[in-house]
Amino acid sequence: MQTACQAVQHQKGRRQYNKLRNLLKDPRHDCTVFANEFHQHCYLPREKGESMEKWQSRNIYNAAAWYYNHCLGQMPVVMVTEDEDAIRQFGNETEGVFVISFKNYLDNFWPDLKAAHELFDSITQARRERESESQENHGKEYPEHLPLEVLEAGIKSGRYLQGTLNVNKHRAQLEAFVRLQGCGSKDTELQSDILIYGTKARNRAIHGDVVVVELLPVQEWKGRTVALCENETEDKAPADTTGDPMPTGKVVGITQKNWRDYVVTFPSKEESQSQGRNAQKVLVTPWDYRIPKIRISTQQAEALQDYRVVVRIDSWESTSLYPNGHFVRVLGRIGDLEGEIAAILVENSICAAPFSEIQMSEMPASSSKNPWQVKPEEVEKRLDLRDTHLIFSIDPKGCEDVDDALSVRALPRGRLELGVHIADVTHFVPANSYTDVEARARATTCYLADRRYDMLPSVLSADLCSLLSGVDRYAVSVLWELEEGSYEALSVRYTRSVIRSSYKLEYEVAQGLLDGDPGVLGDIPELEHLDEGARQKKVSELAWAISKLTEIARHARARRDRSGALELEGIEIRVQLDEKRNIHDLIPRQPLEVHETVAECMILANHWVAKKIWEDFPHQALLRQHPPPRQEFFTELRECASAKGFSIDTRSNKALAESLDKANDPSDPLVNKLLRSMATHAMANALYFSTGSCPEEEFHHYGLALDKYTHFTSPIRRYADIVVHRLLLAGAAAGPGKDHVSSSKDLEELCRHINNRNRAAQRAQKQSTELFQCMYFRDRSPETDERCVADGVIYSIRTNGVLVFVPRYGIKGAAYMRNKEGLVISCGGAGSCEWKPGSLHRSQGQITSTPTSGGSLTLRLFDHITVRILVQSSRCHADTIRLEILSNAPQPRAAREAAPSGAQLGRADLVKAVSQGAGEAQRAQEKGRGEVLEEEYREFCQTKGPSLYQLLEEIRELALLDVSTEARPEL
Repeated sequence: MQTACQAVQHQKGRRQYNKLRNLLKDPRHDCTVFANEFHQHCYLPREKGESMEKWQSRNIYNAAAWYYNHCLGQMPVVMVTEDEDAIRQFGNETEGVFVISFKNYLDNFWPDLKAAHELFDSITQARRERESESQENHGKEYPEHLPLEVLEAGIKSGRYLQGTLNVNKHRAQLEAFVRLQGCGSKDTELQSDILIYGTKARNRAIHGDVVVVELLPVQEWKGRTVALCENETEDKAPADTTGDPMPTGKVVGITQKNWRDYVVTFPSKEESQSQGRNAQKVLVTPWDYRIPKIRISTQQAEALQDYRVVVRIDSWESTSLYPNGHFVRVLGRIGDLEGEIAAILVENSICAAPFSEIQMSEMPASSSKNPWQVKPEEVEKRLDLRDTHLIFSIDPKGCEDVDDALSVRALPRGRLELGVHIADVTHFVPANSYTDVEARARATTCYLADRRYDMLPSVLSADLCSLLSGVDRYAVSVLWELEEGSYEALSVRYTRSVIRSSYKLEYEVAQGLLDGDPGVLGDIPELEHLDEGARQKKVSELAWAISKLTEIARHARARRDRSGALELEGIEIRVQLDEKRNIHDLIPRQPLEVHETVAECMILANHWVAKKIWEDFPHQALLRQHPPPRQEFFTELRECASAKGFSIDTRSNKALAESLDKANDPSDPLVNKLLRSMATHAMANALYFSTGSCPEEEFHHYGLALDKYTHFTSPIRRYADIVVHRLLLAGAAAGPGKDHVSSSKDLEELCRHINNRNRAAQRAQKQSTELFQCMYFRDRSPETDERCVADGVIYSIRTNGVLVFVPRYGIKGAAYMRNKEGLVISCGGAGSCEWKPGSLHRSQGQITSTPTSGGSLTLRLFDHITVRILVQSSRCHADTIRLEILSNAPQPRAAREAAPSGAQLGRADLVKAVSQGAGEAQRAQEKGRGEVLEEEYREFCQTKGPSLYQLLEEIRELALLDVSTEARPEL
């Protein structure tokens, strides 16, 4: 009802009002806003002296009574309010119009929804505790935030600065940084982030909040911590571990609170006894180090000690040291694989729910007995390439969601036609359909170490949209006519098409065909039933096509190289699954030329589509920008390179690319890999944006050295590509008209949401890999198991230790040279290390340990050392990998060669062992606990079927779509 919406804005503010509007606009909820204030019989004028709240309640009730009579009494109308006067006044006035509190609504209409009742009780108790605390505690723990109008005026004048708060997870009690945004940052000419030192200066802001800060006087500026951090909860840093002073400030206000669901752990029984007099008030510890402890009220604290639990923050008053929140639900037991995966999903707001029935009802019918087929009337509207082009895909082994396929054929006068064919997802996913709204909310497919969560239902992603071989599929094709020899584009065509892929090749098979290896022919199932003559002809055609594609890709890459394209280093892992879709192996991707061939063709298509949609929609196109990195982020890269005698020029992408190419140590190829990894780490994330939101000179993609770029080639797993497809087809008059194109403002809001979801998916993927690594090493004896000892390379020097990369497992971790007792590391004559009293001295590119007895030890950048891999367990947080220096010499060659096939088998052992171990542990636990565990789960966890809570969860996620938040960035 219109008046109810206006009441939310009046009482809760515009941010809550905007959330409500987003919910009402979402087609999945079938909500309708009744504009009662514009209806003759439903509007009541405000009486003289009447408060706004009383008038709104009277207006809402009047409209509810009219609507009940309008429906001829066929349907009861419920008005939910916490206004006791309104309940007394209107509760019995009209039969069939119920005016009740929310608790009465739950009791009378939903008595069996136990989870909803528990959630309501938790929220009510938290509110009572907060009100009671405010009355009891008159002292201020924090200063009050400034009013919004004062903050806005201060930002405009340049007195205050606005940005997003990022807490240092290694020094959560000490360090947070604000990255500037808006006009204030231009006026101050600051070239770095602002340090917020200590929780008092943070003034109740939580990681991810958009805050307003005031700079402190220069004499009060502090430096960031440069030591390795042993204890993330320390609230004081040693004086000699900070760097040069940097701009330092304090938070004076919060313009946007980006609170979300938080995974927490209840205190153990010993900790609970030490927390205080009131057992119902409990301080729970968040899984994320960057989030402060949260006070909640619950009577289930003892029963939930061994579980990961979800809570929400309700408020943080200036009189309280900690925020107040309420219990939401239980995820699973601490340490169990499924419970820890659930924690990762919640922490990153990843949707793991199955697609709803109404979304699945939009899917075309397809079965093994009656497979889906293209429609003749649709084929007539498209370019039919089934009989004229040799089209094939090249993908990783086991790939189901085949987004793209390639073709190349000879034209007259020596010219070639290159084709990139992309799945036409938009044909099956109309704009604003239920499936489209869900895909927009998910924004991307999320890949974890052992599973994935799809953006689209599998009937589309793995079947109807997947460009599998031997079946007809709808596609969107980009076709270039290329000049002979130079492969310069003479013309380009964008069109909807219908294709039939002839081959679904794996990368290794395509590489074998490129190299002329006949041994790979047995891995091409499409050739199995051909006679020898037909087979040789087909192989010859396919090998020619792959060879020509590779030549074209080499020329395209050379053009980008001349403009300064970067070759960055990242650890890319392929998850190998068996026939039952269980994880079988984790294999680092081995570099093959066909990888570059396919990637270069996709980059070419993305670049040309970006130019096309910008020409058609100069202010409403979705492009992807990669801004130049800030020069101070390259400091560590330059220092590390200079330690090896290399000079890195970071003034431009071209200069950086040339410098990295020259920084090559023939005796140790890992040096160049680590330098490229550091360059990658210094890069900003590439981001989607609307062309109407920034000037054309900011469109540039730094890493790819292209003036315009977008994502067009993976619509099955990225929603941005779906938007780009719609823009391309609208411009080419092959899809919905230009009137349906989003405004620049709406597109920019969508881009922010997609960017946030992409970052969340990348974090979840990284955290799941770290989880498997920790679970693999956690159950092994580091003293006796040889798999816990490995060769490591030093890539960063800190004041109390070094950072080490372990190639065998792809692990990066800290190795301390001073322990908690203040002892320093010392190496004996045989190279073995032990702890002794002494001191550490850090200098350019090296660190020296000088014990009071015995010789000193100096470790330098890129030294190879032998390390033991340990797991630092934490009851409340994710476990982490720790490294212990065993020797200042490389691991003996015999031990390295005896290791199981390098990183590949190491990671295979890792994932298989963790998966099997988790399954065995779960089965043993179920057998041992039997009905007791199930009884506890029924008592304290959510129901496994549909519940009101799940509905509220869905609503909450949609309400947060307009809220912005903060691995190798995807280019």
